[in-house]
Amino acid sequence: MRELIKWTRNTLKSSGSSAGQTRVDAPAIEKVRSFHASIPHYSPTPLARLDALASLLGVKGVFVKDESHRFGLNAFKVLGGSYAIAVYLARLLGRDIAELSFEELVSPKTRAEVGEITFYTATDGNHGRGVAWAANRLGQKSVVCMPAGSSETRLENIKREGAEAFITDTNYDDTVRSTFALAEADPHGVMVQDTAWSGYTEIPGWIMQGYSTMVAESDEQLKALDASPTHVFVQAGVGSLAGAVQGYFTNTSQGPCPQTVIIEASAADNHYRSALAGELVSVGGSHATIMAGLACGEANVISWEILRNEADFFVSAPDWVSAHGMRTLAAPRQGDTPVLSGESGAVGIGLLFALLTDVRYESFKEALGLDHDSVVLCFSTEGDTDPEMYEKIVWGGYCPSYEEEDK
Repeated sequence: MRELIKWTRNTLKSSGSSAGQTRVDAPAIEKVRSFHASIPHYSPTPLARLDALASLLGVKGVFVKDESHRFGLNAFKVLGGSYAIAVYLARLLGRDIAELSFEELVSPKTRAEVGEITFYTATDGNHGRGVAWAANRLGQKSVVCMPAGSSETRLENIKREGAEAFITDTNYDDTVRSTFALAEADPHGVMVQDTAWSGYTEIPGWIMQGYSTMVAESDEQLKALDASPTHVFVQAGVGSLAGAVQGYFTNTSQGPCPQTVIIEASAADNHYRSALAGELVSVGGSHATIMAGLACGEANVISWEILRNEADFFVSAPDWVSAHGMRTLAAPRQGDTPVLSGESGAVGIGLLFALLTDVRYESFKEALGLDHDSVVLCFSTEGDTDPEMYEKIVWGGYCPSYEEEDK
């Protein structure tokens, strides 16, 4: 029998605000958006309105932010890496990022002032490509290390952005540690990682802030449609994106904050397990999952602080949930816009579909209060960043949504 979805209500919520929450407050969001708007060819990515799916599932609205259009990179991650690198360079110049445009940062004058820098990062693909893209445009070098089992296509995409890149023989978390050691040994090296640990929090904080552009765009697009989310489904690897989404809505919601559901791959469900344990725990092993972007066994300590205090539910999702979400978005009901969503991008829609169509998850549906008045926002954080795997799942039926014994 296939693996079931597991969920828990967050019993760790605090009535007081977390220190980490202030990283995604209104002043920070304004700076981030101003910087991203200065990048050539910037435009908000689409928000897909899936009315036919909403009607099928019995809710008022379903919306999906489609990040396959972000700067031609097929994923949202560049928002965090580019902003963190920009803030770092601004600090070297003794300036505030609010005073600098992307054009100024890429100028020969800036390159001469800051000197030679090599930006190091560990990635399953999307974050590393974003860091390489930003470093290349700023006239700097980058070194990108990928965990064992990473897609060769994603590796080649990173190399095409000018990075020195290779696949290691260790899992994601150990690759982060070895990459940090490389950066520390390089007199011109700077680690730009989208996770944080004791002693390394500033740059991950900037990356988390960078992701707020995507959330702010979604919020504005919903308001333009006279819609307001009652529920937000967001996936988590190390948790930086989830922390940005949670921080944004906690800080900006005029009325009640939408209920937030934090979703992980069951092979790397450290947030879910931490919520059950009442303290931060890690998940070891190879983290074998189709959701490569979520295959992280150790949480970002600053985003965990936000999620622990503010999130509503944590979910451990098997691979079939994401696979079903991919197929649902690729071939939607008549009238809905197709969304090209990769393995780590579609798990929110897959979860929503399961909760509203499978009686085994009725108690979770009731706990969430999902009904005909609900408006659900999901984030498709990547397109077909691994085209072979995408086709294998969507066209070839790999990782089936339903098994014989479920019928």
